[in-house]
Parts: sequence; C-alpha cells; structure tokens
Amino acid sequence: MTCGFNDFDFLIGQWKVHHRQLRSRPARCTAWQEFVGHSEARKILGGFGTLDESILFAPRGTYRVASLSTFDTVSDRWHIWWYDGRTPGHIHPPLVGKFVRGIGIFYGSGWIDDVSTDLRYLWDLRDDSPRWERAHVTANGNQWETDWIMEFHRAS
Repeated sequence: MTCGFNDFDFLIGQWKVHHRQLRSRPARCTAWQEFVGHSEARKILGGFGTLDESILFAPRGTYRVASLSTFDTVSDRWHIWWYDGRTPGHIHPPLVGKFVRGIGIFYGSGWIDDVSTDLRYLWDLRDDSPRWERAHVTANGNQWETDWIMEFHRAS
C-alpha cells in the first residue's frame, strides 16, 4: 500500500471544533470572529477516501459543510473537495497535496464570499489537537493570507 493511504486516519471520529475566521474575506482584514462547531468523519471507498460533515454555529447563522478527500495511488496525492450547505448545488474544485512529517499542504482554487481566488489548506498534525488553516492569495498575488483556522478536539 502507498505510504500516504492512511494520512487522514487522524480525522476519523467525532470532534468539537473551535473556529477562528476573519470577519471580511478576502481583504486585508485583521478582525477575527470565533465560534464553535462539531464534525464527524469516516472512511469511504474501502479506505481510499474520507467523508466529513460539520455543523458550524457561526455568528451569521448555523450551517453545514462537508468535505470529501480521496487518495490517488498513482500521484501519491490527496484531492479535497469542499461542499457548503448554503449553496448545495455548487462544489468547489479540489485542492491537491500530501502530508510530509505531520504537515499536509494542499493547493487549488475556489471561492470565498463569491470571489474566485487561489487557496491553500494546511493541516498540522504535530500534536493531539489537529489544526486546519485556509489561506488565500492576497490581491497583489505575492503572499498567502490565512482567513480561517479550525482547532479539533476529540468529542467525549
């Protein structure tokens, strides 16, 4: 089996999630909003993928999201698709990447508040509480701006 096949095993199960999100994105905003959520993930496709669904208790209203991650044994890369329950007929293009020494980095494009942008997801698995970050390319196109951080804690 390819070494990256089990990379998302850490996510399987139920989680309490602490969200930190920029109030205005994508724009050089420095004001953050914080809220909580719950997430549950399971393996699918005989282990070649994971599916997670989350509920977010955001200040502007509660909503659901889901992501589908699938492993490509030929490229040794993961593909991550993002679904937002507020726009259920729309799927974001996949972000593609892999894990190296507890850090997963994935690149692609998508939309933030109806603005098309290049995106980066970063998973940090180096402690007992996984951390996910989303960043977009700034307007001048020469740096990444983190606009969303999720910290995962096992639900008891």
